[in-house]
Amino acid sequence: MTSLVYTVSETLRYRGAIGQWSWVLHRLSGLGVVLFLTLHVIDTSWAVFYPELYVKAIAAYQSPLFTIGEFGLVAAVVYHALNGLRIAAFDARPVMWKYQARAAWFVLGGTVLILVPVFLLMFGHVQEFYSSGRPILPLADVLVEQLPFALGIGGAAVLAIILSAVIGAVTGNKKPGPVSKGAGSPIERFWWSFMRLSALIIIPLVFGHLALSHIVQGVFDITAAGSPVAGTLIEPNPSSILADGINQSGTAVEYVAERWNFLLAGVAIWRIYDIALLATVTLHGFNGLRYVLTDYTNDSPLLRRAAVILCIIAGVVLLTVGGLALIGEIPLAARDAAIQAAANLGLGE
Repeated sequence: MTSLVYTVSETLRYRGAIGQWSWVLHRLSGLGVVLFLTLHVIDTSWAVFYPELYVKAIAAYQSPLFTIGEFGLVAAVVYHALNGLRIAAFDARPVMWKYQARAAWFVLGGTVLILVPVFLLMFGHVQEFYSSGRPILPLADVLVEQLPFALGIGGAAVLAIILSAVIGAVTGNKKPGPVSKGAGSPIERFWWSFMRLSALIIIPLVFGHLALSHIVQGVFDITAAGSPVAGTLIEPNPSSILADGINQSGTAVEYVAERWNFLLAGVAIWRIYDIALLATVTLHGFNGLRYVLTDYTNDSPLLRRAAVILCIIAGVVLLTVGGLALIGEIPLAARDAAIQAAANLGLGE
């Protein structure tokens, strides 16, 4: 853990130098986004596979604990995106790095300018929800709902260490070279370029998702019975009541179904949008996590190799589960199960 100790000591030694703190904030914001990505992809897949669990997940998201987390998430996404653009721009023009400190201040200023109106709009949804008297899941239940995720992450970490030990026993625990960002093996050069190019694709996708799902119609609005579903058109659909643009039941399951069933010129645009978002963010996020974890396990071949394996496992699981959900169908029975689950929790309107 020498690298971790060095990072902390050097951060404190800089005493707030903007370049160092930008580096720290970029890593912390990235880790936060990856954690939420894991929760969000698994939770959303439950709309297809386990609608009752999805009802509980959304109820947890509407709790005060996750409300605070939502504001933190949006702040992390905005800062990480703007600072990522700063890094990519200076990497493309190294001669400009002498201006990186000034650019870092611009990133902080831009983040604040974006977050002030965004937070005001988000707070309006929060205030309306909490003043409506609608039931709120107790904190103890919210924490219990997160236990499967904690166990899953812990189990994946243990599995990664076991696989790393097996590989080490077969190949020998030779200390690997450093993960190079921009030089070295062809595969590392590919990932270095991918991180910068994928950011240009991810930023509009993620900002669009945040605008639609956190500002226009946030987590507090997707359980409002009879509400129109943002991003769709209200039109009767004789073939399916889950494709008329209205969340009749006031369940998050029906909201997801309406969104994914919406066709524009015969094309399921939101399924395609979410597939692109899932693929790019998962690959970008877990490769970034690989950089962070391997930095902090540089002195241990076992843990360094396990860190890489863990990122691969997590990325494959999210792409598989999320992909299967996105190409799957949400039947009417799933909506009915969600209605019953909400009633059982005392959450029905």
